[in-house]
Amino acid sequence: MTEDGRRGTRGRRWIAGTLLLACLVTVPRLALQQYVETLGPLDLAMAERRSTVVLDRDGRLLRPFATPEGRWRLPIETNDVDPRYLAMLTTYEDARFETHAGIDPLATLRAAWQFVRSGHVVSGGSTLTMQVARLLEPREERSFGAKLRQVIRAVQIERRFSKPEILRLYLTLAPFGGNLEGVRAASLSYFGREPKRLSFSEAALLVALPQSPETRRPDRFAAAARRARDRVLDRAVQGGVLTRAEADAAKTERIPGGRNPFPMLAPHAAEAAVAQRPAEPIHRLAIDGRLQANLEALAVERVAQIDARLSAAILVIDNATGEVRAHVGSPAYLGRERAGAIDMTGAIRSPGSALKPFIYALAFENGLAHPETLLDDRPSRYGAYQPENFDLAFQGTITARKALQLSLNLPAVELLNELGPPRLLARLKQAEIPFAMPKEAAPGLAIGLGGLGITLKDLTRLYLGLARGGGIPPLVTRIGEAGAGNQETRIADPVAAWYVFDILRGAPPPDNALAGRIAFKTGTSYGYRDAWAVGYDRRYTVGVWIGRPDGTAVPGLVGRTVAAPVLFDAFGRLGGEPEALPMPPFTLQATTATLPPPLRHVRQDVPKTILSTIQAPLRIAFPLDGSRLDLGFSQAAQDRSALRLKASGGVPPLTWMVDGAPVEAGSLRREASWTPDGAGFVRLSVMDARGTTDSVVVRVE
Repeated sequence: MTEDGRRGTRGRRWIAGTLLLACLVTVPRLALQQYVETLGPLDLAMAERRSTVVLDRDGRLLRPFATPEGRWRLPIETNDVDPRYLAMLTTYEDARFETHAGIDPLATLRAAWQFVRSGHVVSGGSTLTMQVARLLEPREERSFGAKLRQVIRAVQIERRFSKPEILRLYLTLAPFGGNLEGVRAASLSYFGREPKRLSFSEAALLVALPQSPETRRPDRFAAAARRARDRVLDRAVQGGVLTRAEADAAKTERIPGGRNPFPMLAPHAAEAAVAQRPAEPIHRLAIDGRLQANLEALAVERVAQIDARLSAAILVIDNATGEVRAHVGSPAYLGRERAGAIDMTGAIRSPGSALKPFIYALAFENGLAHPETLLDDRPSRYGAYQPENFDLAFQGTITARKALQLSLNLPAVELLNELGPPRLLARLKQAEIPFAMPKEAAPGLAIGLGGLGITLKDLTRLYLGLARGGGIPPLVTRIGEAGAGNQETRIADPVAAWYVFDILRGAPPPDNALAGRIAFKTGTSYGYRDAWAVGYDRRYTVGVWIGRPDGTAVPGLVGRTVAAPVLFDAFGRLGGEPEALPMPPFTLQATTATLPPPLRHVRQDVPKTILSTIQAPLRIAFPLDGSRLDLGFSQAAQDRSALRLKASGGVPPLTWMVDGAPVEAGSLRREASWTPDGAGFVRLSVMDARGTTDSVVVRVE
C-alpha cells in the first residue's frame, strides 16, 4: 500500500474513532439530559409546608401549630442553632459540605470500597445536599434509579441555593422520630428548650437521630439512642470538634426519657391571630412572653386557692402605644372543668360597680360635680327603683371623692339620675365601646351598678382612656400595627379623667397591699357571679376578671377580696415603680368650703324620694328565691365555702334561720354567714326586731 493509501486509512480510522468517542460522550449525556427533563422542576412544596408559629414581641415562641398532616415542622435559621451542633453535624454527615457541588466523590468511592470489602454497607456516601433532596421528594424504594434521581436533585439544589440555605432546609426537614421534623421541634420536644444552646450530649443526640429516627427515638429506645449518640461524640473527637475529656463527660449525661409539650403561651391570643390571618406562617404579637408566662402562673395559683371551677382573665395594655402586653384568657386552656378554651377577656358579663368612675367623669366634665362636692348617701327611691349599698349601710352626707373610693351605690345613682342614663350610654357609643342591654329594655339607673353587659377587653379599654387623659386608642395586638395615635375616641376630657385618677389612687387597697400606688376600681356583679378589678398608672392599664364561665353564682366572690389582690400582684410583676399621671392645666384644686357655691352640693333637677331606714320592708337580698348555689358538694373536699346571707330593710337586730332553726341571732348587721353541712333544698328565713319575716327556698349543690 502506498504512503498516501496508508495516510488515508489512518485518517479514516481517526475520524471513526473521534465519532465513536463523541457518541460515547454525547449519547449518555443526551440520555441523562432527557432523563432530567422527565423529572420535571424541583418540587419545593415540602419545604414550604411548615408549622404556623406565633411569636412574642421579642421573637420568642408563644405557640406553634402542627401542619395539616399533624407534623411539627417549625421554621428555623442557621444562626438559631448552637454552632457546636452544626460542627458535629458536618463532621459526622458531610465533612466536605462547604466545598462539594452536591456530590462528594471521595465519600462515594469510600462507601463503594467498604461495601466491596465487607459485603454490606459500612457508611453511606450521601451528602447533606443529597439528604435534603430525599427529604424534599421522599420515596420508599431504594434502587439505582432512586439514587440517580437523588444525585440529580442534589446538583440542582446546589445550583439554586446557597450553602446556608441548603443547611437551613436540612435543619427544617430532617426527621427526629414520630411526628417531629426539624431540629427546632426536636430540641423543644426532647429537651424543653430552643436549640440555641445545647450541651455536647444533646447536640450529638440530635445529629444521630435522623440516621434512623424511629429505631433511635430516645423516648422509646433509650439504649439505641445512647449508642448512636456516643458514636457521634467519638467522631467529633476524631474530627477535632471535641476533646476526649469533653466527649467522655457528655457520654455520662442521661438520655431524655420522654417528650415535653410544646409551648402554649397566650393560646387564646394565638388562635385569634391565626384565625385572623390564616395564610401567614409567622405571627408576631405585641405580647411580652415572659410577662405572659408570669401572669398565667398567677391566674392558675389564685383560682386554685379559691375554687377549682373558677376561671380568670387578665389583660395588660401599654398606655403609650395601646399594645396588648399580656392576654390571659383562662387559667388552663385545656381544662374542661373551667371551660378553659373560652377566652374570658371577650365574654360579655355584668361589670357591677366598675362603671361608676365613668359616671363621675361625666359629672365632672359637665360641671355637675367636683371631687369635693357633697352627695347624699341615704335610703332613696327613684320611682319604683330603690338602690342599696353593697354593705346595706349608709354614710349620710359624703364627698364625691369618698363616695367613689368606697364604691357607694347611692351617690353614684344620684349623679346618674341628674345626668340621665341615656347620656352615659351615648358616651360609651361615642367612644365605640360595645355593650349589651336586655332586649327592648329602656336604659334605667341600674346600668350604673352593672345593669348592662361588657367584656373585660372593652372595660379595660375604658380605663385605658382614663389613663391617657380621656382618649381611647385602638388596641394593638401585632408588632407593626398602627400606633395609639390613630383613630382615637374619647370617654372623658383630660381634667375629668385626672380627677378620677386622683380619686381612685386613694381607694383603700386590698389586704397586705400598699396604698396610693395605682388608681383602681373593683366590681361585683349581682348574685356574686363576676369579680372585677381594673387599675392603671402612667405606664400600664391592667384588667382582671374572676368567675365561673357558665355564670354560676359563687358565694363570697367579691371584687375587692378576690380580684383586687390579683390586680396588685399583676402590677408587681410588671417591673418598676408605678408612676402618677401628670395634672393637666385648668384643674380646680379646692376643698368643699372653697368650691364655687353651685359645686358644693349636687343640684336636684330630677326628683327623688328620701326614705328612712325603717320604712324599707325586710327582705332577703341574697340568695334569691329559687336559686341554685354551687358550693362544691359534688366534689371531694374538706373545706366547704360559707354562704353569705344578706338582708335589706327591716329593723335590727336580725335573726337568721335555716329550716326553722336559728343560725345567728341578735345581729345588728344585715349580713350573716352559714356553712351548709350537705347538699339539698333549704329554707332560709330572717326576722327583724318587729317580728317581720322573709323567706326563700334555695338548692345547695
